Amino acid sequence: MNIRRVPFDHPDAVKLNDEVQAEYHERYGDGGDATALDPSDFQPPNGVYLIAYDDTDRPVATGGWRSQDKNAEGNEDGDAELKRMYVVRELRGRGIARRMLAALEDDARAAGRVRMVLETGTQQPEAIALYTSSGYEPCAKFGYYRSYESSRCYAKFLA
Repeated sequence: MNIRRVPFDHPDAVKLNDEVQAEYHERYGDGGDATALDPSDFQPPNGVYLIAYDDTDRPVATGGWRSQDKNAEGNEDGDAELKRMYVVRELRGRGIARRMLAALEDDARAAGRVRMVLETGTQQPEAIALYTSSGYEPCAKFGYYRSYESSRCYAKFLA
């Protein structure tokens, strides 16, 4: 597995983002994640976007973080918000998501972020299991979906 930094609008990132959006729609029936994201959100040092490639150079997983500070959507100063964690279906259960998560946490920590935060939902039990087994704990709801009953928010201090 080769994890590389790429722009959020890189063709491989767009392809995997389309796949994760289709999966969100399949699980929630709402057309996908409506959270506004801009490629500049993931430009270092204010964020990063990563893609994992297999031995044939096929993109198989993605994830990013973007800086967030205290705002009207419930973030706190020093937050790194995890976005678009995804592993292609046929490679799930092999530890790829856990490696991607660790790489994102290391990058956010090196950038001086205080805690990693994320929002997921009740229709993603495997995501909830990954995060809770990686030291994430429930936190106050934040972000675009903070008023949704199905929303679940988690945080992990990076110090």
